[in-house]
Amino acid sequence: MTRIRSLLVALTFALLPAAVAAQEIPLADLSAYLNSLTTAEASFSQQNADGSVSTGHLYIHRPGRARFEYDPPDRSLVIASSGTVGVFDPKSNTPPAQYPLGRTPLNLILARNIDLSQARMVVSHQAVGDRTVVVAEDPDHPEYGTIALVFSADPIALRQWVVTDDSGGQTTVTLSKLTTGGVMRDSLFDMTAEAERRAGR
Repeated sequence: MTRIRSLLVALTFALLPAAVAAQEIPLADLSAYLNSLTTAEASFSQQNADGSVSTGHLYIHRPGRARFEYDPPDRSLVIASSGTVGVFDPKSNTPPAQYPLGRTPLNLILARNIDLSQARMVVSHQAVGDRTVVVAEDPDHPEYGTIALVFSADPIALRQWVVTDDSGGQTTVTLSKLTTGGVMRDSLFDMTAEAERRAGR
C-alpha cells in the first residue's frame, strides 16, 4: 500500500541544508530527548517514493500513538494506536487498512522506552552538516526496514525522518512548527470512532 510505504523511508541527504560539519549529538542525549516527547504536534511535508509531495499535520502522543492528517486534495488519514497502524482511504467509508505497528520502523519513535544505544539498533550515527543523522532498525527484525532520524542541536529537535520499508520503498517526512507538551484528545487516535464517523453512524 503506497500510503503506508510513503509514511514509513531512507535518507535523502539532498534535503539537508549545507553547513559546516559539527560533532554528532551523543546517542544518550538523543534517546533522552525522544523519551521526553510525551506529546508533539507539527506541520509536515512528505516526499513520496514516486516523487510526489504531500503536506499535512502530525500529532504524536507517546507511547504508541500518532495521527497524520493530509491536506486537500489528498485528505488521507493515518492513525497509529493500540499497536496498529490504520490507513483511511479518503474515497471510501470502509474500515481502514490495518498493519501491525511493531512491523514498521515508525515503532522506534513511538516506543515507550527508546534506547538508541541498544545493541544492534543503530546502524549509522554521524554529523551531516549541522545536523545529526541516526539510522536505526529493529535489531530482532531488520527485515522490517530502517528509519533515519535527523536532529538539529541547541536545543535538540527532531527535524526529519526517512523510512526505508521492507520492499526498499523510501519516503521523507520533514517537520516544521514543531511544538511539544500540549494536551491532546484521546479521540484523535481512536480508529473505531473515526471509522464510524466516516460510515455515517
